[in-house]
Amino acid sequence: MSQRDGTFQAQMNWSCSPAREPSLRAPEAGAAPRYVCTYYDVVEYLNVSSHSKLHAHILPKRNLKEPLEVKMDFMLVAILSVVEKLQTVTFYFVLNLEWKNSFATWNPQDFCNISKVVLPTDTYWSPPIFILERVNGQNSNLDYMAITHNGSFNSTQPFQVTLTCGLMILKFPFDTQTCNLSIASFLYPVTDLVMKIRRTPAEMMKDSHSYFLTDGEWKFTNLSIIEYTEKLDDGEFSVVTYMISMERRPTLYILNLILPTCALYLLDMAVLFGPSSLEEKINFQIAIILGSSMLAVILNDILPTSSNKPPVIVVFFLGTFLLMIMAVLDTFFLLHQQSKSLRLDKALGSFQQDAHAEAATRAVTNQTTQRLAKAGARRPNPPEAAQESGPPAKPRWQPQEQDLFLPVLEKVLLYSHFFLSLLFFAVISIKWSS
Repeated sequence: MSQRDGTFQAQMNWSCSPAREPSLRAPEAGAAPRYVCTYYDVVEYLNVSSHSKLHAHILPKRNLKEPLEVKMDFMLVAILSVVEKLQTVTFYFVLNLEWKNSFATWNPQDFCNISKVVLPTDTYWSPPIFILERVNGQNSNLDYMAITHNGSFNSTQPFQVTLTCGLMILKFPFDTQTCNLSIASFLYPVTDLVMKIRRTPAEMMKDSHSYFLTDGEWKFTNLSIIEYTEKLDDGEFSVVTYMISMERRPTLYILNLILPTCALYLLDMAVLFGPSSLEEKINFQIAIILGSSMLAVILNDILPTSSNKPPVIVVFFLGTFLLMIMAVLDTFFLLHQQSKSLRLDKALGSFQQDAHAEAATRAVTNQTTQRLAKAGARRPNPPEAAQESGPPAKPRWQPQEQDLFLPVLEKVLLYSHFFLSLLFFAVISIKWSS
């Protein structure tokens, strides 16, 4: 190495050395000592390894009258599951926290312009956060935070959290749900720590849509944020609530529940209006009711056991089931009327046969009487004889009139059932679309 190069290297080493006494690395054999500046020098300057761990648990405030401000940034990554029966929802999101610690600063010019170091989370104080709606979840394994030279701390942690959420399933499966994710730090009152958002909800939502991973049943639609103070016991605490709105994609439920139910009901109406006998209609209708009950069992496994109002889809299934029952009852009623008409026709036929037999006996008796009564007997007048020997009078009730009554009754029942079905489906459609 030339003398000029050695002079330049020495100048560079001295310019990179910190303002305090520079650290000296042991020289190799035959080499001159040189001064270096690394991340270890920054950590030694901050004196992290020598002092006790109290600084990792004490709030880093210089002015006790001003609260420490923690800025948060939220990004929703995935909606993992929504369980209607348990009223829970599982989110996967990333939470970024930023705060100031004026006790951890340095001059980058003293350390070769090193302005940022990454240290474990337990090295310095970090805000303990609490999620109010949390019932289960996994803690983050990313236990590191970035520290800049001006005392700014930045911690980014992913969370997979199961939250309790009041799911309103009135319009299932065409429903939109809003679940709250409230973040607070109940160890420090609002006079010591204040939690604020770093960006607007529109910016957070844009980033969430950019990194959203799942494309399943639920679609992330909106994000709203509320900052407020919660009173608890004798203290007031800062809380930030993220209101996550999501919309259900109903295609699967339409194909698996609603369309099969409508198809079964149309089949029931076709059987009701079909030309089959009443006994065959009853057999088909009962089989269709059994198929509809299987779909109701599938729906019962999805919906919660209790709610303030019954969901529209439950009313839809129940109304369709009752309409099918009514169709069976109408068919039974028509079958009863038909059998009753047949019994009356049979009774009327027997009565007419008895009447004809009695008339024949009377005619034979009259002929015998006429033979016995010779010339001296008084013969009846022709009109009277015609009345005695003529056919009996027809009964007032005619079987043909009874046969005409059954088709009229059947049409009345069928069309009333049809118009009642149209009214029911119109009401259900209005409730789902309103």
